[in-house]
Amino acid sequence: MRVHLKGDVICTVVILTVLCIILYTQYGFTAMWGIQNLIKETSNTRVLLGTTAKRLEEFATPRLHSGQMCNSEPVDEGTVQPTRAPSSARPPFNFKQYLRNKDCRDFKLLLNQPGKCVGDTFLLIAIKSVAEEFEKREVVRKTWGAEGLLNGVKIKMVFLLGVPKNQTVFPEWELLLRYESRAHRDILLWDFQDTFFNLTLKEINFLKWLDIFCPSVKFIFKGDADVYVNVDNIVELLKERSPGEDVFIGDVIYQAQPIRSKKSKYFIPETVYGQGIYPAYAGGGGFIMSGFTAKRLERACREVELFPIDDVFMGMCLLRIGLKPDSHEGFRTFGIVRPSAAPHLKVFDPCFYRELMVVHSLTVAEMWLMWKLLHDPEVQCNTKVVVRKQFKWTKKQQKQKEDLGLKLS
Repeated sequence: MRVHLKGDVICTVVILTVLCIILYTQYGFTAMWGIQNLIKETSNTRVLLGTTAKRLEEFATPRLHSGQMCNSEPVDEGTVQPTRAPSSARPPFNFKQYLRNKDCRDFKLLLNQPGKCVGDTFLLIAIKSVAEEFEKREVVRKTWGAEGLLNGVKIKMVFLLGVPKNQTVFPEWELLLRYESRAHRDILLWDFQDTFFNLTLKEINFLKWLDIFCPSVKFIFKGDADVYVNVDNIVELLKERSPGEDVFIGDVIYQAQPIRSKKSKYFIPETVYGQGIYPAYAGGGGFIMSGFTAKRLERACREVELFPIDDVFMGMCLLRIGLKPDSHEGFRTFGIVRPSAAPHLKVFDPCFYRELMVVHSLTVAEMWLMWKLLHDPEVQCNTKVVVRKQFKWTKKQQKQKEDLGLKLS
């Protein structure tokens, strides 16, 4: 009887051991299968790009960092194009999806220019563009944005792009950007959809790129592709400033309120921003900052919650580091406004542009023509207006500017 019990115990132990081994093996196989699937899903190129990322990735080395990259899942904006006026039939912006994805801000760099800032670069010009704006990029390269020496300092330039949203409308975008990058070495392309509410991603990823590949650049101008920039005046202004100090100058907007009308391009619901006033910010059409300030803003961008309007987001980052942006009359990101007393005054005049820094917005033809006029020795102006002083908007001026902004939107 004693031997029989011992045999039953041994048999039971053996059976339990076998069952445990089977269960463990099955669990391990399931876990490994799940991990392999996860790795496969993570490493696959997104549906958005198809095989594009694999073909373009060779131009993006070295990578920004070895951390985990976000997927190129876009924020749905219907058919809105970032460079066009919004249509009245535009579908509403999907803020729920935006809030779900707002913590994803690190995207793969598909086209890179790692040697852009080799040497002593005084001013880096960074222009927001979209793939189909080839003509705008070309006119900028051949006019005010030309690289080289200007008044004894080195000027460099890059264009900031994301992946086109509607690739069926512009199927040649990949081939264009690949050859354009090879020819000019000035294209930075990230793996996120190029939409209006993704402009903040350009801001964040550009500052990160700047910190890695252009750590010694003295000053940066960042603006839109449809602005005219008088780089000579900007260089002269910056020669009076120290690149090792905080510098942030532009067309500063004070006491701006969030737009709650769903018909507006800039509509922001209270669930996204509950406060009544935005912090002071410079119009995204064009502003300048020092390399020192850019480093501080890059760190602040990691700490500030993502906001869909890029220039307002930059104002939040400035508030985070305790820096007030300086306003300058030479930055006209709302264009040159005709005085009410002279509604028929021609403002497209080189005598208006000669002393300005930035004017928004010009067509390709207007930009080329203004460049030629400003460099024509036969063009003479009777008076010279100095506009370098800084100023603050009065309440009346601020109200007029906000009304103009609503009309333009």
